[in-house]
Amino acid sequence: MSKVIKTIKIIIFCCFFLNIIPSISQTEIVSKSTSPIIIPLDNLVQYEKVSPIPSIVFKDSVGNKINLEDFFGNLIIINFWATWCKPCEEEMPSLDRLYQNENFKNLLIFPVNIENPNFERTKKFFLNLNIKKLQIFYDTELNFVKHLKLRGVPTTVFINKKGEEFARLVGSINFEDKDFMNWLLQYD
Repeated sequence: MSKVIKTIKIIIFCCFFLNIIPSISQTEIVSKSTSPIIIPLDNLVQYEKVSPIPSIVFKDSVGNKINLEDFFGNLIIINFWATWCKPCEEEMPSLDRLYQNENFKNLLIFPVNIENPNFERTKKFFLNLNIKKLQIFYDTELNFVKHLKLRGVPTTVFINKKGEEFARLVGSINFEDKDFMNWLLQYD
């Protein structure tokens, strides 16, 4: 009987702990106007201590090597996705429109397909979603997975101008959410 009670206590503790985590991940930030912006996304984690990003090499759609370090000095969003991922499909058009938003002056977005490179399937995915500005990138050597410890798709990593990861989003969102865009503009 005591094993059953211990098991119940563990289950209750885990449920409590898992319900606390999303509320902890919401971060209050003081904007330039000194009014606090509370991130309304349970799946966005902003780090108090930023992490430098190592020099990571990935490829564009024609196989050219891209070194992430060459783009430090910009606000960088790296979105990891796959053609078979329904939430990726749902969020990709809003990510494309975010990239077209003229309020951002230093924003670079790299949508990185984590599948084995299949340019025709990936191109068709972008065409079906009417993607206009985003380009296709691949991580054939799984460098991002190794260095950033990715666990699933979609995952979005935010890198500040100094080349440091300052936030991460696990799961899909509407990248055109006004609160989200106001938060992101602070880093542009």
